Amino acid sequence: MSTALSTDGASSTRAQRAYLAVRERIGAGTLRPGQKITERGLAAELAMSPTPVREAIRRLEQDGLIERTGPRTVVVTDMQERAIDDLAEVEVALRGLVARFAARHATPEQLDRLDAILDEADDQLIVLTTRYRNGEDIDRHVTALLDLMQDFNDALEACANNPVLVRLLDQSRVFSRPERRARLLEEIAADDSFGLDRYGSHRALVRALRAGDAATAERLDSADAQGGLDALRVHERHADRQAPAPPDARARRT
Repeated sequence: MSTALSTDGASSTRAQRAYLAVRERIGAGTLRPGQKITERGLAAELAMSPTPVREAIRRLEQDGLIERTGPRTVVVTDMQERAIDDLAEVEVALRGLVARFAARHATPEQLDRLDAILDEADDQLIVLTTRYRNGEDIDRHVTALLDLMQDFNDALEACANNPVLVRLLDQSRVFSRPERRARLLEEIAADDSFGLDRYGSHRALVRALRAGDAATAERLDSADAQGGLDALRVHERHADRQAPAPPDARARRT
């Protein structure tokens, strides 16, 4: 029995050594985000059997430092991407809560204001679409439409009548307002229909607010927020892949 305990203790010690060694390599940047790690390769590098290495990998997965991609293969987690994922989840949830509170507290005058903004946006969209089809410049109208959508979001936040919630939302945005505007303009320049699939949900949102349907209002605004963030982040990832590598990275590949 004592032999068994001794063996278990030694295995646990080796697993701890493997865990600390890999964690240190990740922290030092020796193992880079996205880099593949295999149990066999790590065991050979650490001069250990696969068993303690497997236990170390399990702990590192729990820590969120690595992600499994196969039965015996993992990659180092991109912590920046993970942090943005977490922040996006918070922003979407808070956007939904804003709509839920708005369904409870919006006044008739505030709801009329939301409809009036959408009326203006509809008019602007008709002009924008017509000019685009005629090959005319639409930059000014795109900017005006984006301004109206920002007015709509501001008015919706006012309907929530909850300054603390709105402040939390401002602090949790993945993209600042200027950055979001710049990205939207880039996307619209590349695809004139960008975002129009979500535009129609604004009318449905106002109808839910008028009906006092907090659950539907939350669902609609959360979906709009998620769709917008997903679209902008797809653009960000694509831009990152297209960007030229730094000189030192190019030198390492040659």
